[in-house]
Amino acid sequence: GGNNAGHTIVVDGVKYAFHMLPSGLVNLKCVSVIGSGVVVHVPSFFKELEELEAQGLDCDGRLFISDRCHLVFDFHQIVDGLKEGELGRGSIGTTKKGIGPAYSSKASRSGIRVHHLYHPAEFEKRLRTIVAARYRRYGDFGYDVEEELKRYQKLAERLRPFVIDSVEFLHKELRAGKRILVEGANALMLDIDFGTYPYVTSSSTGVGGVCTGLGIPPTKVGEVIGVAKAYTTRVGGGPFPSELLDEVGQKLRDVGAEYGVTTGRPRRCGWLDLVVLRYSTMINGYTSINLTKLDVLDVFDEIKVAVSYTIDGKEVTAFPADLDDLATATVNYVTLPGWKQSISKCRSFAELPENCQKYVRFIEQDIGVPVQWIGVGAGREEMISIDLAN
Repeated sequence: GGNNAGHTIVVDGVKYAFHMLPSGLVNLKCVSVIGSGVVVHVPSFFKELEELEAQGLDCDGRLFISDRCHLVFDFHQIVDGLKEGELGRGSIGTTKKGIGPAYSSKASRSGIRVHHLYHPAEFEKRLRTIVAARYRRYGDFGYDVEEELKRYQKLAERLRPFVIDSVEFLHKELRAGKRILVEGANALMLDIDFGTYPYVTSSSTGVGGVCTGLGIPPTKVGEVIGVAKAYTTRVGGGPFPSELLDEVGQKLRDVGAEYGVTTGRPRRCGWLDLVVLRYSTMINGYTSINLTKLDVLDVFDEIKVAVSYTIDGKEVTAFPADLDDLATATVNYVTLPGWKQSISKCRSFAELPENCQKYVRFIEQDIGVPVQWIGVGAGREEMISIDLAN
């Protein structure tokens, strides 16, 4: 992806909003790398960096970007809006950040990568060619190529200290025995191949993206941590079988502060869908789960969990490819008792209320993967860590 997704990280009471930059920057011992699979809008890169540094986060010498990253330009963002307009009521619900059009340029082999910035003649030729092609498709949408060339001449020099050969860098670190944590921006259901196509993003968001987006071989991938909320959310269009369009859904949204970090749009909310989580587990091979925002469920008398669908009179436990089938699905729920008390002060699994423990165990038993971390609040320290060895 690019700066179309967002994560909110709260550290020592300070709230940081991440869009394109790795959230590992909050750890001052961490070096962060934006991998080759990311598409980068350079002005947004610097805007986000400036906002983080204004909050006192020192990123100097700790942030790098692959020279193989494809670039997102303002014309990609314009085209994104034009494409959504053409789709009308069938629009995907994109963030209009130009991500899809940038990946289209990449796939059609007409894209512009970071390293092209440092070969001005080649950069100019490529930019003029790709904009001319978009004009032929959409008409003249008022994009000033001359001004853009001047702007990127300055941006290129400003970006230069951050640019590295990320493949060589990462493999050097691996040979040195360093630990690498890869952060995925989007969930599996937005994956271009395995998500709810066409209501997806334009890249591989599953564990396979670690290999294709960073140049790390599968043999180097160790633990795969699945990050899942204790309920289900979605931003934008697309199917959402367990979505709640009533006061329960609104309560999840309000208590969970479910508003998009990048767009500010209210997220769609519903009960946890184990059909989706099961499917995600099969594809990604999770070794453990980080179950977040469990405290949001503190306020409910009972909690439902989607365990299967009924489609054309048949029970279905696997996630279907056909969205028309999904549109007719009836969700089959299991209802579990709530715990009706705050868990925000709990710091061990044993401290959780009995019904809360049963909820976690129910999830584990269904997907066959242990829960290793449980989020019980917004703060970084509001987390339960479970020793799986015992």
